[in-house]
Amino acid sequence: MPHTPLVDLAAMKAAISEGAVDRVRPKLMTVTSTLLGLLPIMFGTETGTRVMKRIAAPMVGGLISSTLLTLVIIPAVYLLWRRWDARQRKVSA
Repeated sequence: MPHTPLVDLAAMKAAISEGAVDRVRPKLMTVTSTLLGLLPIMFGTETGTRVMKRIAAPMVGGLISSTLLTLVIIPAVYLLWRRWDARQRKVSA
């Protein structure tokens, strides 16, 4: 598929939203399956869970923060960056 430049803000917003929506299902499936695997470690009382909780807790935090980063923050920052870039090109032209 040939690359077509996004010339207006509405097309750019639509493309960014579509890309973020396409990432929701794979990201949530990955995070959910990993969190379900870590829950027994996080709430277990068996031998060895004291040591494993120290490993599992940062993984849970990382999964949650990476989900927010991937689905919310990166698309928003990209839109702001592209909007700023378009304004700079308009001013210099």
